[in-house]
Amino acid sequence: MIDLTSEFGRAVERHLKDEYVIWLTTVDSHLIPQPRPVWFLWENDSILFFSKPDAHKVKHIRQHPNVSMHFNTDETGDRHVIVLTGEAYLDENCPPAHQVHSYLEKYKSGILALDMTPEGFGTEYSIAIRINPAEVRGWE
Repeated sequence: MIDLTSEFGRAVERHLKDEYVIWLTTVDSHLIPQPRPVWFLWENDSILFFSKPDAHKVKHIRQHPNVSMHFNTDETGDRHVIVLTGEAYLDENCPPAHQVHSYLEKYKSGILALDMTPEGFGTEYSIAIRINPAEVRGWE
C-alpha cells in the first residue's frame, strides 16, 4: 500500500480521485512495454478498470502481472509527475462496470460518446482488472 499522507501523497491521491485517464503499461510476451490509456476508478486503495476479454492487456497481465501507471502532467496545470507500480489481477468478484455506481457516474458521458448503453459497455468490457499499487514515485 502506498503512503498518501505526505504532501506528495496527497497530490497522488488527488490525481487518483480526479483524473479521467491513467496510462497503464503492461509487458508483452517479448517483454516490450505496452502503454495505453484506460478509464479507471480509485476504490478501496486499488485501481479498478474494465477491459474487453480479448484485449492484449488482459493477455499481458495474465503472463506478467507487474504493471506501471502514470498520469499526464500538463492537462490540468498540475505539474506533478506520478508513477505508480503494482501487481494487476483479474477481479472475478467485481460486478460488471454498469453496476459499479461510482465508475458509471464517472464515465457515463464517455460511454454515451461511444454510442453505447451502460449495460452494453458492461457486457463488452466484461473483464474487471484491479491493481494494488505497491510503490509511487515522482516529482513536481
